[in-house]
Amino acid sequence: MIESPRKKSLLKRLAAQYQLLIMSVPFVLLLILFSFVPLWGWIMAFQKYSPGKGIMGSKFVGLDNFITLFHDERFFLVLRNTLAMSLLSLVTGFVGAIALALFLNEIKNVKFKRTVQTITYIPHFVSMVVIANIVLTFLSPDNGFVNQFLMMLGIIDEPIYFMAKGEWFWVIHTLTGLWKELGWSTIIYLAVIAGLNPESYEAAEVDGAGRFQKIWHISIPGLMPTATILLILSLGSIVNTGYESQMLLGNSLTVDYYEVLDLYALNLSFGAGQYSIGVALSIFKCIVSLFLVLTVNKFVKKAGQSSLF
Repeated sequence: MIESPRKKSLLKRLAAQYQLLIMSVPFVLLLILFSFVPLWGWIMAFQKYSPGKGIMGSKFVGLDNFITLFHDERFFLVLRNTLAMSLLSLVTGFVGAIALALFLNEIKNVKFKRTVQTITYIPHFVSMVVIANIVLTFLSPDNGFVNQFLMMLGIIDEPIYFMAKGEWFWVIHTLTGLWKELGWSTIIYLAVIAGLNPESYEAAEVDGAGRFQKIWHISIPGLMPTATILLILSLGSIVNTGYESQMLLGNSLTVDYYEVLDLYALNLSFGAGQYSIGVALSIFKCIVSLFLVLTVNKFVKKAGQSSLF
């Protein structure tokens, strides 16, 4: 049997890069172990799972768990909270990171630039528990800095219970996440800007382009391919917001605004003992994430921008 030229070329490339293939084996095994082997547990979503009987002994109920999930009014409330907070964090983080990267790139004073970078990077390495406590302390009605400052300016006459107002929770959560991750998110964009051809800036300067014109016509277009790919990846995890920040900042007065899908699944599984519905919710999240990635990637590809595949 004669091998095709394309197959021969592939085999030659693999043989030439055998060291890299060997190095990648442990990571592939870890990926399989932690990302694919646990998919065995998805069987629970189609069962009336009982910890005592296990997966092999539990009764199969088909799609009953999904039907129960989609008929629960609480599910749609939680889905609203998840999408709202994810979109707010995505937009502010995406725009904020690009804006900060462009700002830092324009700073000529090296010491000031490094100082700003350090200050904005530090919160990323601080535990969310600490960040949440700082936010709660600042917004506290009992001598909290924000209330004291507003009262000093005469804007308010008495302290405001910020964390007791559910309609304000999304804004507070978004600003907290922006403060914590903004500096870290700019690293990739700064690296991209640093890799742009300096001759483009020199040519633009010779043609009389100002600072903002160079940003608009050179820096931003240079960032777009990377920004587009990061945006696609971010949209894929829009329903996987986690639960740390919401649980730490939320309370019983704001539960209708802070409870997200991960917290809902946690309460269903370990609070109410409905493990099967919790797994069904996880499958729903994976399907939505995959659909978003494929859909956005298709539109981006049609628009002529960089795509994942």
